[in-house]
Amino acid sequence: MQGEEQEMSFLDHLEELRWRIVKSVIAILVFAIGMWFVKEWVIDHVFLSMTKPTFISFEYMCKYLNICIGDIPIEFQSNKVGAQFSYALLMSFVGGFIIAFPFVFFQLWSFVKPGLRQNEKSAVRGITLFVTFLFFLGVVFGYFVVAPLCIQFFGYFSLSSEFQNIWMIGSFMSLIISSVIFTGLLFLLPVIVYILTKIGILTPEFLRKYRKHSIVGVLILSALITPPDFISQVIVSIPIIILYEIGILVSKRVIRKQRRARH
Repeated sequence: MQGEEQEMSFLDHLEELRWRIVKSVIAILVFAIGMWFVKEWVIDHVFLSMTKPTFISFEYMCKYLNICIGDIPIEFQSNKVGAQFSYALLMSFVGGFIIAFPFVFFQLWSFVKPGLRQNEKSAVRGITLFVTFLFFLGVVFGYFVVAPLCIQFFGYFSLSSEFQNIWMIGSFMSLIISSVIFTGLLFLLPVIVYILTKIGILTPEFLRKYRKHSIVGVLILSALITPPDFISQVIVSIPIIILYEIGILVSKRVIRKQRRARH
């Protein structure tokens, strides 16, 4: 009987997880459908605007860094049947996921939360708001910093004046989408450090010991996701290094609370 109750309990958990996934998918689909109806506006004002000197990031670069650009010499084409339709769908679903992210994370957290002890619940009070803030902060950073730097660099780069930059729309959109999603998830580093410290995998001493190695890794990562110029790498590296330092503080606080709980 006890085994049967445990089995039913396990099945109940699976059922709850299934419904939370269903709710999350529905939320993403609802926002994706909304994005579909404004897809032309999104393409013109969110994606293609990044190729114009009037884009806000380029205006700030010109004003404060004295780095001014003109129209980026890019032309776009679609050479596959259904390519524009496919990427319109992709754009809609990615937009739906970004907008629905707070709800999706809330569903995930609501499934995990009942399994925590009361003191653990108290320690992570407000985590949905914190995770949402970090994710959207990363999305904003990816959209206004990482993606424009990449577009600007590769748009102007040419091996010869005889060559033209004619980009596939899929390549262009994928660059922006991947930059936004990647940095959005990367900004969740303090949360990941918190969880790994909580379960005993990370310690602040470990993070401090490998700080120099991490900085080198950050610089390499920045070189991979940005154009190969020093200014772009520094602009991208600084927030990641700050997040790493915040992760050390978070880990230190977790360890301190765990020691107090033992005594």
